[in-house]
Amino acid sequence: MDEIDRNILRELQADGRLTIQELAQRVGLTSSPCMRRVRQLEQDGVIRGYRAVIDPEAVGRGFEVLVSVEVRRDREAVEAFEAALQDIPDVVEAYRLFGSPGCLLRIAVADLTSYERLWIERLTTLSGVTEVNSQIVMKRIKEPKGLPVDG
Repeated sequence: MDEIDRNILRELQADGRLTIQELAQRVGLTSSPCMRRVRQLEQDGVIRGYRAVIDPEAVGRGFEVLVSVEVRRDREAVEAFEAALQDIPDVVEAYRLFGSPGCLLRIAVADLTSYERLWIERLTTLSGVTEVNSQIVMKRIKEPKGLPVDG
């Protein structure tokens, strides 16, 4: 990966809707070589997809909670827990961690009542869960803007 590829990645992270012509102009290429590089980055799995960034409030999910979860430390329990998370749309991100807590979730719901229902009906009932701790997000200070792609 050279500096042109990194420039392509920077530009696409800032605006994934750029046309190939706009992107090529910004990175100093003509359209054909720019398209080839973008396709190669996609084929290599460097670019994994394109998404719209949605305002959580606009879709009724402005109440965010970071949840630390302890799961029994055996393979079967961990695998069952991770599989169950895939079926809970309110869990928008999930990470397995080293140490304690064993898992960190980011949850987006409408309000406290919705989160309480999720906590009671789903999170605490998942197989292998031994502890659930919630931290309600007061304010998002830094939004994800993409990964640094410096050489």
